[in-house]
Amino acid sequence: MIKKNQQDLLSALDAKVRHAELAAEILRHDDLYHGQDAPEITDAAYDGLRRELEALEAEYPALTSEASKKLGAAPARGFSKVRHAVPMLSLSNLFTEEDLADFRDRIRRFLNLPETEPVDLLAELKIDGLSCALRYEKGRLVQAATRGDGEEGEDITANVMTIADVPKELSAGVPDVLEVRGEIYIGKTDFLRLNADLEREGKKIFANPRNAAAGSVRQLDSKITAARPLKFFGYALAEPLHFESQDSIRKALASWGFAVPEPHYVGFGGDGPISFYKDIMASRAALDFDIDGIVYKVNRIDYQKRLGFVARAPRWAAAHKFPAEQAITRINGIDIQVGRTGVLTPVARLVPVNVGGVMVSNATLHNEDEIARKDIRIGDLVVIQRAGDVIPQIVGVIQDGRQSHLIPYEFPKTCPACGSHAIREEGEVALRCTGGLICPAQAVERLKHFVSRLAFDIEGLGAKIIEEFWEKGIIKSPADIFRLKDMVINPPLATWEGWGEKSASNLFAAIEARRTIALNRFIYALGIRQIGEATAKKLAGYYGSWKNFRIAIEIPHPNPLPEGEGTSLARGEGGNSAYQDLISIEDIGPSVADDLIGFFAEDHNRAILNDLEQFLTIEPYIVQGNSDSPVFGKTVVFTGTLETMSRAEAKSSAENLGAKVAGSVSAKTDYVVAGADAGSKLKKARELGVTVLTEEEWNALVGS
Repeated sequence: MIKKNQQDLLSALDAKVRHAELAAEILRHDDLYHGQDAPEITDAAYDGLRRELEALEAEYPALTSEASKKLGAAPARGFSKVRHAVPMLSLSNLFTEEDLADFRDRIRRFLNLPETEPVDLLAELKIDGLSCALRYEKGRLVQAATRGDGEEGEDITANVMTIADVPKELSAGVPDVLEVRGEIYIGKTDFLRLNADLEREGKKIFANPRNAAAGSVRQLDSKITAARPLKFFGYALAEPLHFESQDSIRKALASWGFAVPEPHYVGFGGDGPISFYKDIMASRAALDFDIDGIVYKVNRIDYQKRLGFVARAPRWAAAHKFPAEQAITRINGIDIQVGRTGVLTPVARLVPVNVGGVMVSNATLHNEDEIARKDIRIGDLVVIQRAGDVIPQIVGVIQDGRQSHLIPYEFPKTCPACGSHAIREEGEVALRCTGGLICPAQAVERLKHFVSRLAFDIEGLGAKIIEEFWEKGIIKSPADIFRLKDMVINPPLATWEGWGEKSASNLFAAIEARRTIALNRFIYALGIRQIGEATAKKLAGYYGSWKNFRIAIEIPHPNPLPEGEGTSLARGEGGNSAYQDLISIEDIGPSVADDLIGFFAEDHNRAILNDLEQFLTIEPYIVQGNSDSPVFGKTVVFTGTLETMSRAEAKSSAENLGAKVAGSVSAKTDYVVAGADAGSKLKKARELGVTVLTEEEWNALVGS
């Protein structure tokens, strides 16, 4: 017999599912009635649907969402956020047969497999659409979300409910909680028909099917989404559950009613994967949907679990992209952009040209050496290409078409934004502005980085808005963002050109929502040189809290450093333990450590941090892994040659258990796992009294 609380849970779940169904159904009938003048039901039947929806919302107030509020009314701005229970990661890219061979070799080395043991790969089509996660509870679709930044996406449930081939209810026997991942797309034939309809109506047409799919899914009015010919391919589960292979997951998805991309390939290697790639590349034009490559996945789930993930991609999967599409155009000019760290980057301004369905008017020139090597001049005819989502680049100059009066490009020696000297540091290819905070370009770019997707991700505060507030003198430092509401009162922001009450209140609400931020995002948002997303996570995982991190990084340099003395002091002469702890973190070497310490040594940077701390709650970093693991939160160093697994796999498995893997031994190291031929790290561990384990003892400790 079902207990009372279980009945309540099922009742609430049924209400949530029914609410989403009603919302989608009412939107469809709204579109039939108002948009197409072709109602399918009577007014009385429609009123009955509305009454049922309102009754559900009265009984379950939490169901009164933005999606339901906009039924029959003007659409609201923005989507609510969804935190992915399992991150939706991107894929690493392959471009050549050699890349594929390297991918397979890396898998074999990581798993420490002999040459004779085959690793079967599954290859399937890489659909060019919008990634989506579908959550089912008790077999019913209850939530749909975009990939977003991989950790947090947008709630598009009401819109996805309008997609006909997304199953709303699965057959009996599926797990109680199931998350299906796949791609929302628009077929080629449907795309041509959609654009023809839009053109006939005098509306803007889409550049390609992917843009059409993404734009349709992210409509704030689900009536528009319902009118678009969207489809869905399923290709994965967030958790592999009881399945033993990727191919068995595909078969299960098909049996549950999902369309899966075909054809596909499964085999034990050899020339099979590359032959499949070539066959698909030759026949892709016959498909009624766009693909931009092939995805290879290790088929065995136990191997996938052992391989794990790097910062933003699984080790066990990669995308083999089709060759870049190219076009010929002319360079009208070369502009110099100044980044947040002062790097001067040349950008070619092109006569606009269509490359693979996208109009391209700019291309990166990388740096001074690249311009000289390719002998690129303003006025040249050039070949440009796009590969996937990579920024367009210039492949080369068409020398036969060069006009005689064109002269070599001379790279500027001063910053175009502030006039400061641009210098090229030893060992680097980039020129860097020496202006620091007096350089407006660097200041603005740092602010753009601060609010970017992987940092604070403040919706509505994009690059152009940042520039507008900067030029008006309203936002000059990151903390000014959180003072904005009090700084734009005379006149109010809502009265500015291009703004209104709704857009202003939405921006203030978005800023307010980001007063609480995860430690790794905050570290990344600071824009410190060499501190990317992955490194920020390493630092957050090691120090745990903002307080611990700041104290540790400021210890080496309590005061600003004299000119030219940064490196020697940073390296902790006299055995600075805080510095030794810092460089012991995996992938944090002296160069990264020097940039970190140098940032915190500057008075103006510390003043900015003190200012920000007044407005923010910086959440401690939550270490992933089983908290019951005997090595959870422990610092581990691997040294020597291991026999049962590769060093890379040992590190990955330790991190999955919640351990912190360090690259060198310090007094804070908990365990040193020593394989054969261990050297200086083993010696130092014994000197410091750190617990040393053999590989066998380590495996026994973690239960391998």
